[in-house]
Amino acid sequence: MDLLEIFTAAVALAMDAFSVSISAGMIIKKPGFGHYFRLSFHFGLFQFMMPIAGYFFGSYLESYIKDYDHWVAFGLLVFIGLKMIREAFSKKEEVSFKQKDPSRGFNLVLLAVATSIDALAVGLSLGVLNQPVLFPGIVIGITCSLFSIAGVFIGKKAGNVVGRKAEAIGGIMLLIIGVKILYEHLI
Repeated sequence: MDLLEIFTAAVALAMDAFSVSISAGMIIKKPGFGHYFRLSFHFGLFQFMMPIAGYFFGSYLESYIKDYDHWVAFGLLVFIGLKMIREAFSKKEEVSFKQKDPSRGFNLVLLAVATSIDALAVGLSLGVLNQPVLFPGIVIGITCSLFSIAGVFIGKKAGNVVGRKAEAIGGIMLLIIGVKILYEHLI
């Protein structure tokens, strides 16, 4: 992956956390430094760790699916991208919080895991394609942290209009990356 692809994937993966951060910004009455820090740290950390975990699974599977790796990467990215787009337009509530402050406790960990599952699949794709993962993981984690900070701020100011659109844009970006991987391997 080149730098543009890494950054594009990072932005796409950050959209879930961005959407959740917008919701958190709307829920927290007066977000302070601690709220911004906890959300951005946890979301960024999990977004960094998940591709690395996925990479090791992908590296293990590489010898078994070497001839089909581009199809696996394409399938995973398209599946996740379509899922993100579908969820962006579903009628159900984006995030359901059972506590007033989603930046604390077990709900924070659950949100961090839930918003980083897609990054696991991207890491799996990198492992299957035998691509490096550390630098993309760092870029993904930092990008997610920054988007989380922006999401809390926007949620505080603008409401939930942006949240669903951001997730759809992220899904479209993953679709584009999947098609590009398939195109490069078939041509």
